Amino acid sequence: MLIVAINREKFPPLYRTVAANDGGLESHSYVPGGLDVLTSHPLNDQPGANPEQFIGLALSTCLNATLEAIEERRGLPHTSQVHTIVEMARDTRGFQFYLTAEVKLPGVDRETAAAMIDLAERRCPVAKLLGSSDNVTVKQVTEFSDAPAVTS
Repeated sequence: MLIVAINREKFPPLYRTVAANDGGLESHSYVPGGLDVLTSHPLNDQPGANPEQFIGLALSTCLNATLEAIEERRGLPHTSQVHTIVEMARDTRGFQFYLTAEVKLPGVDRETAAAMIDLAERRCPVAKLLGSSDNVTVKQVTEFSDAPAVTS
């Protein structure tokens, strides 16, 4: 995937927010004046969300919103669904994530769905941000994988 820096003067931001975490993993992350989410390490049993879940939700939501816009432009009902499996593993420098976004487009033939998913990957801001990583895969499925939790 070709990464191109965007001219911010020619294409100024349409939206801006601040996502904050002031206390580390065992605290909370928040949007000032809005969302506030308890956070926790993924390998303990304490309540709270973690970065793995946040990045999975970001990719699933953005990719599906992009697919919804493509469906609308094609005069199709919104049927797309995106489930992202996020795995954390050790590597030589600490940890890394593996993301697999599984996309279903019920009622759309396989070839058309593949073209729509390819277009969505190229248009979705989160997919574009993550797209240069070999650890990110987007694939068309007819059924979502059973991805049981891994605990150490």
